[in-house]
Amino acid sequence: MTTTTPKRYTVTAALPYANGPVHIGHLAGVYLPADIYVRYLRLQNRDVKFICGSDEHGVPITIRAKKEGITPQQAVDKYHELIKQSFADFNISFDIYDRTSSKIHHETASDFFLKLYNDGKFLEQTTQQYYDEKAQQFLADRYIVGTCPKCGNENAYGDQCESCGTSLNATDLINPKSTLSGAVPVMRETKHWYLPLNEYEPWLREWIVEGHKGDWKPNVYGQCKSWIDQGLQPRAVTRDLDWGVPVPVPGGEGKVLYVWFDAPIGYISATKALTPDWEKYWKDEETKLVHFIGKDNIVFHCIIFPSMLKAHGDYILPDNVPANEFLNLEGDKISTSRNWAVWLHEYLEDFKGKGDVLRYALCANAPETKDNDFTWKDYQARNNNELLAILGNFINRAVVLTQKYYNGAVPTRNELTDYDKVVLEDLNGMPMVIAAHLERYKFRDGLGELMNLARLGNKYLADTEPWKLIKTDEERVKTIMNIALQISASLAILMEPFLPDSAAKLRAMLNMEAGMWADAGAADLLKDGHVIGTPALLFERVEDTAVEAQVQKLLDTKKANEIANSVTEPAKENISFEEFSKMDIRIGTILAAEKVAKTKKLLKLTIDTGIDQRTVVSGIAEFFNPDEIVGQQVSILVNLAPRDIKGITSQGMILMAENADGSLAFVQPSVAVKNGGTVS
Repeated sequence: MTTTTPKRYTVTAALPYANGPVHIGHLAGVYLPADIYVRYLRLQNRDVKFICGSDEHGVPITIRAKKEGITPQQAVDKYHELIKQSFADFNISFDIYDRTSSKIHHETASDFFLKLYNDGKFLEQTTQQYYDEKAQQFLADRYIVGTCPKCGNENAYGDQCESCGTSLNATDLINPKSTLSGAVPVMRETKHWYLPLNEYEPWLREWIVEGHKGDWKPNVYGQCKSWIDQGLQPRAVTRDLDWGVPVPVPGGEGKVLYVWFDAPIGYISATKALTPDWEKYWKDEETKLVHFIGKDNIVFHCIIFPSMLKAHGDYILPDNVPANEFLNLEGDKISTSRNWAVWLHEYLEDFKGKGDVLRYALCANAPETKDNDFTWKDYQARNNNELLAILGNFINRAVVLTQKYYNGAVPTRNELTDYDKVVLEDLNGMPMVIAAHLERYKFRDGLGELMNLARLGNKYLADTEPWKLIKTDEERVKTIMNIALQISASLAILMEPFLPDSAAKLRAMLNMEAGMWADAGAADLLKDGHVIGTPALLFERVEDTAVEAQVQKLLDTKKANEIANSVTEPAKENISFEEFSKMDIRIGTILAAEKVAKTKKLLKLTIDTGIDQRTVVSGIAEFFNPDEIVGQQVSILVNLAPRDIKGITSQGMILMAENADGSLAFVQPSVAVKNGGTVS
């Protein structure tokens, strides 16, 4: 744990898989808190490098490529550019956003492996693994599906059941099969290299369990301690695959570095690509290394990667790994496979100019200590009731009144009241309060204090009422407006880590240069006579129609998933042709329709069958408006025995098709058919 101010910082954000776009769960868990922290460090004039890039190796990439009918390289090229641009559009301020398919990364990862290999740090083991004889290749865990032994899900993967969440080994699956060919896999021998984590267990216990207790977040510390207490086992660092960094030693033909080994080295290779002074940020003990990750990466960044760095011997270890929990969406777990997500690039297209609103909503509701839920109604409320009504309202009052009373010139402050002194004292202490939260990775609390400063400004203006006082005491109003403008100027600095676009807009309104953190809180940030810029709204209302459209998009996704995942009912027992030929199905037209009194499901229909006009009672009232179905043609079984339903004699049955979501559709001809036409 670093106890003094470090000479420099290396801040990494988990490398996203280049097999799909970025969604709000990624932002809330990793990239937004990392960006807030780095922007804060820069405002403190700290030497910091913010490192990230696309993780372009591993089975998820090959699965995505196979699904889209393209090569793995084409897949990573496509998603790397989409992810990189989305981050840039969202103002995530990486110093470099690199990629693990680059030449410098392949060289760095190979050199890292060779160092450990030559130093005898690996174990070589031959084991039995699943092999697809039809596809002629060993199968990674995700290329094997079968029945989960825990919950019976028939589509569990070889590493995890996504239905019950249980971690699995491929050999645990019941009735396993290859996703490549559908064949039943066989067991074959294959050789791999392993990192003996068990040998690092005593050191890890001392370094984490004893050294970081009370320093690392409870969720991080607890998960690490649990893994160590259960006992660590050797872990393979290579695998049989043709996409990745080739294993650079004899016997490594047809094998690549396992993605968990290769990916974190991407932080080092990206720093190499960024600066020739990269070693200062990875090998100098006066550098503080901080990894921002989601909770599903805790073990890799706190146990496995540090063990790799320890085995290598030349690198510093992470000082902290402030992992967040998961963000859910409208009460359901975010899932890329089910398209249950708010994708960043789509949000930025639908809500142009509102990147800061999403930053605010995600930070204010950040899953720092437990899983949290994002809802569009909460997003709207955060914007309208907080950003607009509190922060935006205060700034608008301060700037507009200054323009109105003083033609935009900052008025001279006169004698201070006790109230003025208290407000200025609170203003002076706010940078330190917010900084204390950010230094401890409590970004939600830091944002809360920022809003408290805006509330302080609002209350000050509401209490002093300069718009009334201007009629009787102009000198007092000068003091009030001066203090309001000093609060505004401090907000322009303190907002920057959280709301960079809005901070830039506010600086333009105040006609002030970008300041440093140490400048905030001062009572004279804006000098007497300084002329501010033109007033403009910092935030706009988010209307009901905008969020309703997003909710409807999710409902459409949910419906599509239900249809896609629905199980078709098995065929009924065979009947003879003679039995089938007894059914007399005709085309008829609905002449009239009305709801059956005191029922929810029943409609009374009058149908022209071409034979006669008859009454049919049908349980379709929940899906059809009576007025809208009059005139539609339907298929009707006309020789069904009459039946009394709610006192109405029903003569026949109309044929309906049921969707996966339970809704119904008429079975009807694609072109008009004369009533009475037979269906055969």
